[in-house]
Amino acid sequence: MSLLIGDIVTLAALTVPHQTAATLGPDAVTFAELDVAGNRTANALAGLGVGAGDVVLWCAAPTLRVLDVFVACARLGAVFAPVNPALPEHELAAVQRYLAPRLVLSDRAFGEAEVVAHPLLENGSSRFERRTVDDAAPHIVYLTSGSTGTPKGALVSHRASWLRAAPGGGTFTSGLRGPGGVVCTFPLYHYGGWHYVMEAWQHRTAVHLVRRADAVEMIDVVQRRRPSALYCIPAVWERLLDREHRAADLRSLLHADTGTSSVALDLVERIKERLPGTTTTILYGSTEAGRMAALHDWDLARKPGSVGRAATPNALWLAPDGEVCVAGPALMNGYLGAAPLAGEYRSGDLGRVDEDGYLFLTGRTREVIRTGGESVGPAEVEHALRDLPGVLDVAVVGLPDDRWGEVVCAVFVVPDGCPPPSVAQVRSHVDGRLAGFKVPRRVAVAASIPRTPATGQIQRGRLRELLTND
Repeated sequence: MSLLIGDIVTLAALTVPHQTAATLGPDAVTFAELDVAGNRTANALAGLGVGAGDVVLWCAAPTLRVLDVFVACARLGAVFAPVNPALPEHELAAVQRYLAPRLVLSDRAFGEAEVVAHPLLENGSSRFERRTVDDAAPHIVYLTSGSTGTPKGALVSHRASWLRAAPGGGTFTSGLRGPGGVVCTFPLYHYGGWHYVMEAWQHRTAVHLVRRADAVEMIDVVQRRRPSALYCIPAVWERLLDREHRAADLRSLLHADTGTSSVALDLVERIKERLPGTTTTILYGSTEAGRMAALHDWDLARKPGSVGRAATPNALWLAPDGEVCVAGPALMNGYLGAAPLAGEYRSGDLGRVDEDGYLFLTGRTREVIRTGGESVGPAEVEHALRDLPGVLDVAVVGLPDDRWGEVVCAVFVVPDGCPPPSVAQVRSHVDGRLAGFKVPRRVAVAASIPRTPATGQIQRGRLRELLTND
C-alpha cells in the first residue's frame, strides 16, 4: 500500500475520476483534472530545478491552483511550504530566510527572492515520469507558533500525513456519512486546512474551501454545495449560531465538529439544537502530532470539559509535571533546522486524566500562573467560569503581584452596558469547584479576548500586555 500523498489523487482519479475534488466559490476541479494539473505542475517545477528535498514556498491569495502545487511537490519529493499571504514584509523576509526555499511561488513581491508567478506552471507536460519518493521523507512544512513565540517549521512526512487523514484515523472515526464532502474553514497556510484537504481526498470526496471563516460565506457554501461535514473552532461556531442566521438551510450537514481545546457544553447543546441529527466530535490535536484525542458524540454530556480519550491507545501520557506527551507514527519528523524528534512529542499542554481515561486540559506549561507557591492552569479556571451568568467570553491570566508573585485575573467580555462579575460573585460561583488558590483575585473587562485567527487560541501574552499597560 502506498503511503505517498501524491498517490492519493492518483488513486482517486482512477476510481472516481469525475468526482469533485475541491471547490472555491464558483470554481471546482475533479480528481481527474487535479491529477493532470498535478503532473503539469510537477514537470514545470522540475524544469525550474526543483527536486527531492527542495522547499517550494507558496504565498498567495486563496485559489484552487495551490492544490496543483501541493500535489506536484508531493510527486517530486519536494517540501511544500504554505505561508500566510497577510504577513507584513519584514515577517515574510524572515520566513524566507528561515525556509531557504528553492523556489518562491507568489502573487506579490517577496523581498529579495526571485518569485515565479504560479500561472506560469501551466506549461508543463501532462505526462509525468514517476519518481522514487520515501514515505518517511517530509512533504510539507507548516509554520507554527501556537499562541506565542516565533514561528517554527514542523516537517511532516508523507506517511504521517497519510495516517492522520486515513479513514478512521482523522476526524470521522466512525466514517464520513453522506456524499456532499467537507467544508474546510481553516486557511491553507495552516495545518488544519491541509488536514481536511487530505482527509476529504482519502474519502474520495470534495473539500469545499472558503476565502475566510466568515459566517455568510460558509452558509453560502453549505447552501450551494450541500456538504455533509463542517468543522469550526468554537469562535466560528458562535458566528454561525448567531440569531441572524437562523433561517439558513444547513440540513445537508451530518457532522458538526469542533475543538482545538476544551469546549463549553453550552456551545455543543446549541449546535445540537440548531442542527438536530448531526454527530459532533470534539477534537484535540496539534500540527506536530495530528489528532491526539477525541470526545465523541455519546460522551459529550457525560464528560463535559474533556477533550476525550487518546486517539491511539497507550500513545498518550502525562509527564510528572502534568504535560501531555504523545508518541506514534503520525508525529512530525521534527522542526526545520533542529534535531529530529526523538520518538515522542511534548505538547506544552497541561492536563489531567480521569479514572475512565478521559483527558482534561488545564493550561499551557508556559502559561502556568505561579501564585503564592502554587501552580494554576488558566484553562481549568476558564472552564469553571464559562457558565457564569451574563458572560459572553472569558480568559484567565496571571498578573504580577508583590505579595503573591502573580495573582489570578479573570478577564470577561459582557454585553454592552452590563457590568462584569465582581470578585465576590466569581468566588461564590466557583465555590466547591476550584481550590481556593485558583480562584481569581482580580477581574477585568475587555471588548474582546485576543485570539489566534486560525485556531482561536487565547493570546495570553498580548492580553497581559493590554492589562498591564492600562
